[in-house]
Amino acid sequence: MATESSYHPKIGLALGSGSARGWAHIGVIQALLKLGIKPDIVAGTSIGAIVGAAYASNKIDQLEEMAYSITWKEILNFFDFTVIGGGFIQGDRLFNFFRRHVEEDDIESLPHRFAAVATELETGREIWFQEGSLLKAVRASIALPGIFTPIKVNGRWLVDGGLSNPVPVSLCRAMGADIVIAVNLNGDIVGKHTRKNNHQKTTLDKTSNNNEKNLLNRITAQISTSFQEQKNIILSRLFGDDLDSPGVLEVTASSINIMQDRLTRSRMAGDPPDIVLSPQLSHLGLMEFDQAKVAIEEGRASVERMRPALEKLLTQ
Repeated sequence: MATESSYHPKIGLALGSGSARGWAHIGVIQALLKLGIKPDIVAGTSIGAIVGAAYASNKIDQLEEMAYSITWKEILNFFDFTVIGGGFIQGDRLFNFFRRHVEEDDIESLPHRFAAVATELETGREIWFQEGSLLKAVRASIALPGIFTPIKVNGRWLVDGGLSNPVPVSLCRAMGADIVIAVNLNGDIVGKHTRKNNHQKTTLDKTSNNNEKNLLNRITAQISTSFQEQKNIILSRLFGDDLDSPGVLEVTASSINIMQDRLTRSRMAGDPPDIVLSPQLSHLGLMEFDQAKVAIEEGRASVERMRPALEKLLTQ
């Protein structure tokens, strides 16, 4: 029988959804490890599944290097547009980029316990991947509805886990975690991505709009001029006719943000984690994966802000 002095509570880490803001998870994990807090169990949704898979595979440092290396050109290459299949972007290029940095393994063979969350499109049920192909689990978890095409697994069409469980605290508990640390990337995002038509924009808003203009210009340059008319229609729908009218990407992302924020609040009220870490990254857009430095540093900062509570909890 274990004595009180030898008892080690199992620490679970629930990594939430949040697209490019999810690079903050890397900083969170690194800061926790620096404090001597080593998660025994990691559950991830969407981008949280990507980072969680890297940690569970002992490849978090390699993922950090990859995140820092991403350029605008590579982001543009992620846009493998499609007009069929349930999303604007097939997601194969983004996923293949990730595949180069995480080996194909079975989840049950990883050095650390890991699970990913996806959502069954037909029923809305959350699907927990606790065994089988790691890459297939991650691909299902990141299939953001309306943007990335869904994936069929075992006869079921699956989409982003954020629709059913944006911050998978319950999954950590089900896997045996005694203490759950949750990372919520959605707490400060509602309303932050909707552009406002006024003359009192902050410097941050201007920077964000400039980034969107750059992205629009770069995507325009990448599409063949032989499809000029179709190109203009597609880009107008995706990004809006101008910076004062939202396009499909913004409407979709903002709508999902609202839903995930409300769902996260509801689920955490019913099944509260022991600690919530909340990186403040509302200024980062959906696809700004080249802003890894900003996100990772804020992830570390979110741990530092909660350091007294973390130390108190883990020394009880």
